Amino acid sequence: MKKVLLVKEEIFREYDIRGIVPDDINEDVAYKIGLGYGSYLQEYLNQSACVVSHDNRISSPILHDNLIKGLLETGIDVFDYGLTTTPMHYYARHINNLYGIMITPSHNPKNENGFKFSFDEYANARGKMIKDLKKYIDKGKFLKGKGKLEKKDIKDEYISYVIDNLKFGKKKIKVVLDLANGTTSCIARDIFSKLNLDLTIINEESDGNFPNHHPDPAIEENLQQLKDKVKEINADIGISFDGDGDRIGIVDELGSVIAIETYAIIILRDIIDKVDNKKFLYDPKCSDNFKDEIEKLGGTPVICRTGTSYTQEKILKENIPFGIQYVGHISLNDRLFSTESAMYSSLRLIEILSKTDKTLSKLASNVPVYFNYPEEKFSSTDKLKYQVIDNIKKYCDEKNYHYLEIDGLKVLFDEGWAYVRASNTGPNLTLRCEAKNQNVLDDLVKQFKTLIKIYNK
Repeated sequence: MKKVLLVKEEIFREYDIRGIVPDDINEDVAYKIGLGYGSYLQEYLNQSACVVSHDNRISSPILHDNLIKGLLETGIDVFDYGLTTTPMHYYARHINNLYGIMITPSHNPKNENGFKFSFDEYANARGKMIKDLKKYIDKGKFLKGKGKLEKKDIKDEYISYVIDNLKFGKKKIKVVLDLANGTTSCIARDIFSKLNLDLTIINEESDGNFPNHHPDPAIEENLQQLKDKVKEINADIGISFDGDGDRIGIVDELGSVIAIETYAIIILRDIIDKVDNKKFLYDPKCSDNFKDEIEKLGGTPVICRTGTSYTQEKILKENIPFGIQYVGHISLNDRLFSTESAMYSSLRLIEILSKTDKTLSKLASNVPVYFNYPEEKFSSTDKLKYQVIDNIKKYCDEKNYHYLEIDGLKVLFDEGWAYVRASNTGPNLTLRCEAKNQNVLDDLVKQFKTLIKIYNK
C-alpha cells in the first residue's frame, strides 16, 4: 500500500489537532485524519461507527466533507450531526455511546482550525493518545471499506435536554448575550427565548468570520461590547461565549467582569448541600479563593491539570458534581451529564438570580478576592518552552522552593504562588501569580518574569 504523506508534527498537540488554515490544516490533512481515525477505531478499539460535527468557521464545511470521505473509505459508519457547538457534539457522543470528531479550534482566531476527537467515553483524546494517532497516520496502513453515512439532527433534543434541567424562579432576568458570531449563534436564541427572560443578543451573525472581535471571552478586552450593552439597557447580566460554545465570560449589571472563581463560588454555595459527592475541581491557574471556599463549606478541593481532556475525564470518572478552569471552562455534572456547555453554565447562574432579590454584583461582593496577576503570555517555541520550565524547576530546587508539577510548575509560598506553564495549544509560555498582599505579589511577578526572560532565549 502506498504510504500517505506525513502531516505536520506540530499540529498534534496535547489534547487536540490544531493549526493554521490552509498551511497546517487543509482538505488533504482532514482526509488523512479521517483515514487514520476511522482505521484506528476499528483496528484497536473495536468500533464500527463514530460521530462527526463541526463549528461555523468558514473553513469547517470543506474540512468536514473531506474528513468524512476519509472515514467512510475505511469502512466505518458515520453519524453526521453537521453544524453543532462542541457541547452539542459531546452530547451526541454520549447518547449514541460512540466516539467522534468535532472540527473546531475552539476560541482560536478565524484563520485556524482543528479537530477534537475521542478514544474513550470520558473525554477528548489527550497526551499519548494523540501521539499514537500521529504515528498510526504516518504509517499509512489504513483499512479499506465502504462505510455508511447517516445525517442526523440533535438540535431539538438538545434544547429540551438543557431546558428540562433548569428550575427558574419567578423573577424575570434581563440578559444580554454576546455570541461573538460563533457557533452558539445556531442555537442560543432557540434555548434562551423559551425561558422567562428579557433577552437581547449581539453579534449573532453565524458566519464564522468573527468580524467584530476575537472569540475568546477569557480576554477582558473582548467583552467591551458586552459591557457597553449591559449598561446601555440596564441589564441584570451579560454573557459571552467563545467560538464553539464551551467557554464563558460574565459581566454583572454594573458592567464589571465576574471572575470565573467568583462564578464558581456562587454556584458552589447554591449546590453544596444538594449533592452527595462534595468534591469540586479546579485547575492550577484558579485563585485560591475557590479552594478556600470549598474547604470552608466542608467540601474537598481537587486540583487537576489544565485542559478539558483532563478535567472532564476526572469529573466523569469520579462523578464530581462541579469543576472549573481559569479560562472559562465549566463542568456542571450535578443534574445532567456534563457537556462543558457555556450556555447551560450561564443559565444556572441566571437561575440563581431568578430566585433572589440580590443583584449579581451583590452576590459577588461577599466573595473573597486575593491580589492576583492575570495570566500573561510570552512568545516562545514549541521546543524552547519546555526547556524554560525545566530551567525554572532547577532554579526552584536550588532555592528549596516547594512546588507542584501539574502541567508546568506551581511554586508555593506562605502568602502566594507563581504558576509557569508551557501552552499546550501554541508556542507560548504563560505566567500567573497570586498573593495575600500586593507587595508579595509584586515580588513574585518580578522574580518569575525575570526567570522567563533569562531562559526564554
